[in-house]
Amino acid sequence: MNVEVYTLNAFAIGDRGGNPAGVVLENGLSLDDTEKQLIAKDLGFSETAFMEKSLLADYKIRFFTPTSEVDLCGHATIAAFGLMRSLGLAEEGAFYRIETKAGILDVDISSEVLVYLSQALPQFLERISCEEIAPSLGMDAEDLETGLPIQIVSTGLRDILIPIRSRKLLNEVQPNFDAITAISKKYDVVGYHLFTLDTPDDAAAECRNFAPLHDIPEESATGTSNGALLCYLYQHGQRSLREVEHVMIRQGYSMDCPSEIKVGLRLSESGEINQVRVGGAVAGIERRQIMI
Repeated sequence: MNVEVYTLNAFAIGDRGGNPAGVVLENGLSLDDTEKQLIAKDLGFSETAFMEKSLLADYKIRFFTPTSEVDLCGHATIAAFGLMRSLGLAEEGAFYRIETKAGILDVDISSEVLVYLSQALPQFLERISCEEIAPSLGMDAEDLETGLPIQIVSTGLRDILIPIRSRKLLNEVQPNFDAITAISKKYDVVGYHLFTLDTPDDAAAECRNFAPLHDIPEESATGTSNGALLCYLYQHGQRSLREVEHVMIRQGYSMDCPSEIKVGLRLSESGEINQVRVGGAVAGIERRQIMI
């Protein structure tokens, strides 16, 4: 059977950078999980999104890495709706609800043709010592002493957020993927999300993301991780009430694949987080056939 698959980059800057994803539109297909996994493995991208019909929302989306299914993927969702908008299947200014394994979430397309995904509200979970994490990054524990905690945070997927003092140190990280995999299994997380507040422009942070447990050595743009990151920065006093509505986060520069992730929080009158939104642009749409 030939399956039509689209590939494109989410969180791109113009026609550069971003994070590649595969998208398979529903089109009357009835692919089973084994076939979905084969397609995701063949493409080899960090995630491939499969659009399906839903009884609970406008669409159901399932996400497969080359090795397994995951509950949610921000950049593949951005890619899916950016593709649908380009094909005339979704409209600017429209609001959609999607069914995922992380729950029912909202997607909208701005007048600037940016696709935004509303994520689950944050969960602030275990803290992990510098001594445990540092060797897996080829660093000394003292290099991770920033005054901010290493902490697991989730807005749909659990990630370990790891503050780094400078861009120089961030770019010098030497990940030990076997060690990162072992720690990811221990704490039941997707992977590591490293960040520094030492940025060259008005970005809130610059990041690197490692998820070798899911066969993703490094990822150039991660929507869910950066939604969690902005929540973390607000929670720990690094962004004020007035500094969280429209934020830009940089990623992928260490991979020569620059990406911009737009992130925003909406707060209640008492300052509690009541919405997390992550958005970006898409580029480089291509269509191909995969035989399964």
